[in-house]
Amino acid sequence: MKVVATLILSSCLGLATGFAPAAPAFRTKTSLNVETTTRAPVFDEVCETTGVTLKRFMTEVAMLNPELQEITTLFGAIETACKAITNLVKRSQLPSSETLGYEGNINVQGEDQKKLDVITNDLLKRALRFTGKLGVLASEEEDAPVGIASSDNKEILIEDGERYVAVFDPLDGSSNVDAGIPTGTIIGIYEHDESCEVDPACVGEECTEEEARCLANTLQPGTNLVAAAYCLYSSSTFLVLTLGSGTYGFTLDDNLGEFVLSHPDMKIPESSSIMSFNEANTHMWDAPLQEVVQGWKEGTGKSGTTFSSRYVGSMVGDVHRTLLYGGVFGYPGDTKNPNGKLRLLYEGAPMSFIMEQAGGVSTTGTERVMEINPSQVHQRVPVIMGSK
Repeated sequence: MKVVATLILSSCLGLATGFAPAAPAFRTKTSLNVETTTRAPVFDEVCETTGVTLKRFMTEVAMLNPELQEITTLFGAIETACKAITNLVKRSQLPSSETLGYEGNINVQGEDQKKLDVITNDLLKRALRFTGKLGVLASEEEDAPVGIASSDNKEILIEDGERYVAVFDPLDGSSNVDAGIPTGTIIGIYEHDESCEVDPACVGEECTEEEARCLANTLQPGTNLVAAAYCLYSSSTFLVLTLGSGTYGFTLDDNLGEFVLSHPDMKIPESSSIMSFNEANTHMWDAPLQEVVQGWKEGTGKSGTTFSSRYVGSMVGDVHRTLLYGGVFGYPGDTKNPNGKLRLLYEGAPMSFIMEQAGGVSTTGTERVMEINPSQVHQRVPVIMGSK
C-alpha cells in the first residue's frame, strides 16, 4: 500500500494544465426568480493520475458558490445512480440477469416497459430521494409527478422545505439494449416553489386542487432549468452536465471508480456535414423540411456541403455525437406524430439546455424548445438541434 501511495503521490507532483478552462460565471435563479451569476472553478493544477474528478469539480463549485451546495449533493446522487445503471446495462444480457425481458406493464406513453426501465427508474428515484434535497419528481415511467417520499406507492405526496424538482428519463433508448446500442439517462433540475403548501388536514379529493398547484412545479419551461445532465452508457460511460454557463463532460474511470473531467467547457463545432434523422419517416415530413434535408444530401443547401447520415436511434447517443462532431440531430413532427415523439419536459428541454450551453441551437422548427411552457408532464415536442 505504501508503494502504491508513493507512486500516486509522485505522479501527482507533475501537474498538468490541460484541463484549465476559462472561468465562466454560472447563471442561476433564486426562488424569487432573480438571476444571479456565480463563479466557476479554474483547474490550473491537475493531478496527472486522477485528473479532475466530478467530486472535486462540484466541491470547488460549492466552495466558490455556497448557494449551490445543495445542487452538489444532488449531483453526488446522480453520479452514484449512473455508476449503478451502467453496471446494470453491462450485465443485462447475461442469462442469469434479472433485468432481461419485459415487465408486462405499459407506461403512460403506451410503450411496453422493460424490466430494466422499471429497475433504473426506481434506482434513480431512491438515489435522489435520499439526498433530502428534492420535493417532487417526474419520470417517463411514472403516470404523474410523484412526491419523493412516496417510494412504495403511486400516491402523490408533497414534502415541505425541499428546494428542487427533478425530471428524468431513466433509460433513454432502452429498446436498443438487447442489440448493444448506446443508451442513456437524461436529468433536468428545477427550483421547487417554496411557497407550495398543502394543508395536512385535507383528505383524498379535498387535496387535489392544492396538490395540482404544487405539482405544477414540474411544468416549467426549460428557461427555468437550474441544471441538466445526461449519462451515456456506451464504449465508455460519460456524464455531461451544465449548471447554466458552459457544458462539461466527464468519463468514468473504471480503475478509480470516479468520473473524471475529460471535456472541459465543451463547444459544438459551428459547422459540420453530419445529419442525424430517422429518414424512414421522410415521406411523412412537411415539404419545407423534406426540401432542406434533400439539399443537405445533394450538397445544394445553403452551406454547399454534402451531408452524410449517422443515426443511432437513441437520443443521448445521437446528441452526444452531435456535440462532439457537430451537425444536426432531429426528431421532427410528421403526419403520424405531429408533435414528434420526444418528451418536452425530461428529454427535449434538458438536452436543449446542454446543447445551447455548448454553443448550439435547439428548435421545434418554429420556436425555441427552451421557451415552451409544458401543459402536461408527458407532452411531446418536435426537436431539431445542433450546430448554428
